[in-house]
Amino acid sequence: MKLKYLLPLALIGIAFVRVPATTVIPPTFEQLVQQAELIFQGTVTNVHSVWEGEGAQRHIDTYVTFQIGENVKGNAGSSYTIRILGGTVGDETMEVTDTPKFNVGDRDVLFVEHNNEQFVPLVGITHGRFHVQRDEQTGRDIILNGEGYPVRDLTKLGREEESATAAEAISPDQLKAAVQKQLTGKADHPAQ
Repeated sequence: MKLKYLLPLALIGIAFVRVPATTVIPPTFEQLVQQAELIFQGTVTNVHSVWEGEGAQRHIDTYVTFQIGENVKGNAGSSYTIRILGGTVGDETMEVTDTPKFNVGDRDVLFVEHNNEQFVPLVGITHGRFHVQRDEQTGRDIILNGEGYPVRDLTKLGREEESATAAEAISPDQLKAAVQKQLTGKADHPAQ
């Protein structure tokens, strides 16, 4: 008799377990460069969330505007805005698991694809964002991956990455030079 009541309770309990929204296979550096429509370094100048749609389609979108410091692939102009699903309007928040969060003043190198078409317009979601941070010990700008760890070896992105210290991390200029090398290499050696 007790088993008859426990099974429905167990099923209800399973229904409330949090399931991640997405599973992303981390792209390699080559895939990041190839799939990106735009690659730029910029500084966040505005983050604005609004309600969009009506009825069952009603949701929150966040618009993140960047002042472009350097276009690396494509031309984002001098200012560029990406749209991301989720955000906070008033006291209501809609959060999508693993979506990157941006704040005014953030400095990033972004690998953008399908802006205004995808819920996160970055190649590999968080993998398409490289945060630029000043290392307090060395005084130089370094690159952090989407999880906030210093990047040392771009050939290991999407594979078994080794943790790196800030002193070992690459700079934004090294990242952009690697993108240019990848783009030039593809032009020199067209796909067969």
